[in-house]
Amino acid sequence: MKEVDFLVVGSGIAGLTFALKVADYGKVCILTKAEASEGSTKYAQGGIAAVIYDSDSFDKHIQDTLIAGAGICDEETVRMTITEAPNRIRDLVQYGIHFDKRPDGLYDLHREGGHSNFRILHHKDNTGAEMERALLEEIHRHPNIELLENQYAVEIITQHHLGQWVTHHTPNIECYGAYVLDSKTQKVETYLAKVTMLATGGIGNVYTTTTNPITATGDGVAMVHRARGKVADMEFVQFHPTSLYYPTERPAFLITEALRGAGAVLKDHWGREFMQKYDSRLSLAPRDIVARAIDNEMKISGYDHLYLDARHLGKAELMGKFPNIYAKCLDVGINIAKEMIPIRPAAHYQCGGIVVDHNGESSIHHLYAAGECARTGLHGGNRLASNSLLEAVVFAHHAAMHAIEQVRNISICHEVPAWNAEGMELNEEMVLVTQTRKELQEIMSNYVGIVRSNLRLQRAFDRLNLIYRETEDLYKRSVLTEDLSELRNLIACAYLIIRAASQRKESVGLHYSVDYPPVNK
Repeated sequence: MKEVDFLVVGSGIAGLTFALKVADYGKVCILTKAEASEGSTKYAQGGIAAVIYDSDSFDKHIQDTLIAGAGICDEETVRMTITEAPNRIRDLVQYGIHFDKRPDGLYDLHREGGHSNFRILHHKDNTGAEMERALLEEIHRHPNIELLENQYAVEIITQHHLGQWVTHHTPNIECYGAYVLDSKTQKVETYLAKVTMLATGGIGNVYTTTTNPITATGDGVAMVHRARGKVADMEFVQFHPTSLYYPTERPAFLITEALRGAGAVLKDHWGREFMQKYDSRLSLAPRDIVARAIDNEMKISGYDHLYLDARHLGKAELMGKFPNIYAKCLDVGINIAKEMIPIRPAAHYQCGGIVVDHNGESSIHHLYAAGECARTGLHGGNRLASNSLLEAVVFAHHAAMHAIEQVRNISICHEVPAWNAEGMELNEEMVLVTQTRKELQEIMSNYVGIVRSNLRLQRAFDRLNLIYRETEDLYKRSVLTEDLSELRNLIACAYLIIRAASQRKESVGLHYSVDYPPVNK
């Protein structure tokens, strides 16, 4: 058994920021299921939203966030997050993150859909990769931090593992650490911790087409759900309107919203603009509106993709501001200075997740969550573009400050038993896991996607129930593998999405049901 003061599961911006802030107060261990840099943070192109100059204001950013969130954001959380943004940006700069500047030395700010002002700090069109680079360099320099790759968290440890009966109504559930599968040795190790931080990312791989990396399998949300912690707002899954249409590639390559902010325009197969039919903000309307518009135009036309036209921006601007998009498209045979970019929506971001308070602490004591796996109340029914990286650093900061205060009063629980793998047999039919995962993704994409209905949700639930029973039977008699555990987590997240969507009898934000048409106000 390994003992640490702070256990961090996940190596994106939320986990790394938390680790750096607590590292002077105890021993820190960061676990990541793949290579340290392989997470959603690396794939973030657009940037981080923050009010920096007097030409903008906190009130404007707050209103933009509340409007995008469809009126169901937690307003106190919105105000806290946005007013703290300048301080958190300073933290990131001190960690060595470089944001693009203009020749006059001011930040070169982008504008994205739903924003009333230019307020997106960025590093070309690969902001996330720049953040990951700088934060990992800081992590490797700190003597109190150990970072272990290819370590897959299987379950968080609670009183349940001490033989106590734990339900959703059990008061004072506590987290004592996590059981972790070493991908190289295939052994499950026990990590005991005073404080545990889940920064495990999103659930994109519940769907067939996603911009998320293959590591985004809802592990944190599923673990907390099984541990009887609180999870909420899972029906609000954001589909990014513009992923590159290139069916043989997974994950789907993201075409950042900043390209539309720079002037790129959505068009159909006949080169006609269509967003004027849906919203006065045209191609810069909030993501839920744009994604539904594209989905509708695809259904009307019968085509499986549409186009984003950036030709008028010119080669110099495209290569200067969007070099990765330009290079990626060129690599698949598309010169975006001369040709329109084929696009389609893809599952991109979960607005719901593990319920946390303003300290980033979940309903399970000593267990924190930050980043995409956390439900803070900031996003409400729909995330405003580039608010996610901001949310991650703000709540990682709050969690760190609270954990530093609490850790001195927490003891390691030494009664935790080792992982019991007796009687398990090696399952050689991995095709069962692979095929079931494909079935799950097809069910969710066809029935629980951008547009839903009561009938579709019921069909999804019925089919998911069969998959769940088959997978649990396989899990109970098989040696644990990462693929099998990920499948269980995806099924759990799919169930939570379907259940939440079925319970919401209205169309709001990212949840749109043909049975409950939105009321025009």
